[in-house]
Amino acid sequence: MKIQEVQSTTKEQRIATHSHIKGLGLKEDGTAEPVSAGFVGQENAREAAGIVVDLIKSKKMAGRAVLLAGAPGTGKTAMALALSQELGSKVPFCPMVGSEVYSSEVKKTEVLMENFRRAIGLRIKEVKEVYEGEITELTPEETENPLGGYGKTISHVIIGLKTVKGTKQLKLDPVIYESIQKEKVAVGDVIYIEANSGAVKRVGRSDTYATEFDLEAEEYVPLPKGEVHKKKEIIQDVTLHDLDVANARPQGGHDIVSMMGSLMKPKKTEITDKLRKEINKVVNKYIEQGVAELVPGVLFVDEVHMLDIECFTYLNRALESSLSPIVIFATNRGMCAIRGTDDVHAPHGIPVDLLDRLLIIRTLPYTQEEIAIILNIRAKTENITISEESVQYLADLGVKTSLRYAIQLLTPSSILARINGRDYIEKEDMEESQGLFFDAKASARNLQATQDRYIH
Repeated sequence: MKIQEVQSTTKEQRIATHSHIKGLGLKEDGTAEPVSAGFVGQENAREAAGIVVDLIKSKKMAGRAVLLAGAPGTGKTAMALALSQELGSKVPFCPMVGSEVYSSEVKKTEVLMENFRRAIGLRIKEVKEVYEGEITELTPEETENPLGGYGKTISHVIIGLKTVKGTKQLKLDPVIYESIQKEKVAVGDVIYIEANSGAVKRVGRSDTYATEFDLEAEEYVPLPKGEVHKKKEIIQDVTLHDLDVANARPQGGHDIVSMMGSLMKPKKTEITDKLRKEINKVVNKYIEQGVAELVPGVLFVDEVHMLDIECFTYLNRALESSLSPIVIFATNRGMCAIRGTDDVHAPHGIPVDLLDRLLIIRTLPYTQEEIAIILNIRAKTENITISEESVQYLADLGVKTSLRYAIQLLTPSSILARINGRDYIEKEDMEESQGLFFDAKASARNLQATQDRYIH
């Protein structure tokens, strides 16, 4: 065990595109603040997303779907991420891209179903009877071996457990003694034994022995409170996909052949519909008994126009099943052909019958003032100092080209400013990096002008 200074890793995280988004930024009454939680503008869309969050929390949204529609760079993915931040870490959030469904190993519908199941959580509450305490004695009782011979076998184990409230002596099965030996338990250790399964877990050394040595690689724990024999409620969060995978893999033995077999089989096992139905039965039984509760999460499908007609018809059915999450689609297409058909055109590349089932939230392009605020937020997130004149210049550029291009120029400009011996970005650094890196529209114009030099 190495004893050294452990560095905190919180600051050195990579700054991603949406690192600055911390939530939807709504007031108590559900109206949107103009600038809050890293979000700027898009008040209507954010208020609509706030209502979706309330629906999800009150569990009235299962099997519904939302579509975020808007031009590129208007904050659709940011909106979905803000939604997941608002819901908290206990609600499953499963993001995927439309083109992920095209795999050579697994059917398209299987990929969709897998992600559907990933987005549904199950909270299982279990009450376990446990014996917990510090070991005061540990004496194995031996008897003559019934098979004859000189060897002796262990008939039972006497173990004394002590807590703050009292002590108790237990007579244990020899099988439990084997697991006690595996855990390398000695007198003075704090352990707990599950009554129904007989599993033994060593928690640590009792802290009454803490002054025994000057240097010790042991973890010291306080003496357990309460009685030795107590009931503990254990809450476990799993997704339906976890249950599918756990039951789909054939449990091989521990011998070399089966271990090699599992290593040689990198292919994805396709989970059958029959298995899923069986798991659904068990899950429903648990829910009826009150042992488990269903937590419908969020499945976010970006670039939904990349799905084809088969996936859309499958989605129609999947959305209506009793176990289905809240689905959020995002697309930046207008009228276009549905993939997998030759001439069927539809809004956003989504069939009309599926569009009927969606609540559509529209995101609008940002104004110049909003782009300036976003650029300031991004500069602060990336630890870049920028002059006010440069921000206005970039915001103006963002309106003419795109918000993404304006944000992308921030880092190169800061490097150019450093080369020029300054700590902050000036307008001339912006102009220099704009000359080095083209935006999409300028590049297209350039191509148009010089197309005869390119290979057609």
